[in-house]
Amino acid sequence: MNSLISSLPITIQAPQPQIAHADKLMLIGSCFSEHMGKRLADAKFRVLENPHGILFNPLSVCHSIRQYITNSVPEEPRFVYLNETWNHWDFHSRFSGLSREDAQTLMSASIRQGHDFLQEADWLMITLGSGFQYFLKEGAVPVANCHRAPGQWFDKKLLGIPEISNALKETIEVLQDFNPKLKIIFTISPVRHIRDGVVENNRSKARLIEAVHELVALFPHCFYFPAYELLIDVLRDYRYYDVDLVHPNFAATQVVWEQFAQHFLSADCQKTAADLQALSTARQHRVRFPETQAYAKFRENFYAKIEQYEQQYPYIDFEAEKQYFMPE
Repeated sequence: MNSLISSLPITIQAPQPQIAHADKLMLIGSCFSEHMGKRLADAKFRVLENPHGILFNPLSVCHSIRQYITNSVPEEPRFVYLNETWNHWDFHSRFSGLSREDAQTLMSASIRQGHDFLQEADWLMITLGSGFQYFLKEGAVPVANCHRAPGQWFDKKLLGIPEISNALKETIEVLQDFNPKLKIIFTISPVRHIRDGVVENNRSKARLIEAVHELVALFPHCFYFPAYELLIDVLRDYRYYDVDLVHPNFAATQVVWEQFAQHFLSADCQKTAADLQALSTARQHRVRFPETQAYAKFRENFYAKIEQYEQQYPYIDFEAEKQYFMPE
């Protein structure tokens, strides 16, 4: 992997200061943000990921952030009963419910969680996936998720660079008032939106990239991590995609994670993350013969490590790991 990276040099500007392991990180955006969120969670970072569910376009990302800031309830007129479930145009379908009240309860709780976490967060990572925005024809209201509604209900528009930049700029300014210590990392998802068309996907990504770079140049607390460029320009090989030739596979996300860790995590944080990742990996290990002495020793060793980690990292909850590795 490293030989591939070095074969085509890429400049990655590290933020100052870099991320510390005690920092709190919130991730919002496309499905690629969930890949990064899982990596961070496995390394026992304090992470909150996509309180609205997956979001692809900048207008929906900005709208969700404003809801966290104001701690507002889901907007009543934006609920829709479709395919025997209650859905909301601002939320992913994982919040849908058989009753409107159930769906609203889930959504309100998630907004409240987002509000509390964002108020104390040190970093916000925003991953934009597409510059295409769907609008309900009735009222021209932007939607985050179409919930498989009939296509004739919507108008589809490729947002312009000024429209994207202005929406994000206004949101950044509101965030500065809400949480002055917050630093923002922008990424562009390397997932190809082929349903839009190859040419259209590239136009969409280009607009997102240009808008984000305008903001990074304008705000000193905003940074850019080139996940998109690492996949498209450095790896440049379909071996790094799943069978759909659209989503990055494990090998690709591993390269991206390594580059992120190298440039965005402090040296101490990198070591801590590696140690705690090993703990998560050990917990996920599938044991064939749990009755053996070797497995008993394995558990004892990791339980001792957890007791040590509890002293080193008092901000981390290791209760689940302790229960798993507790010697019999």
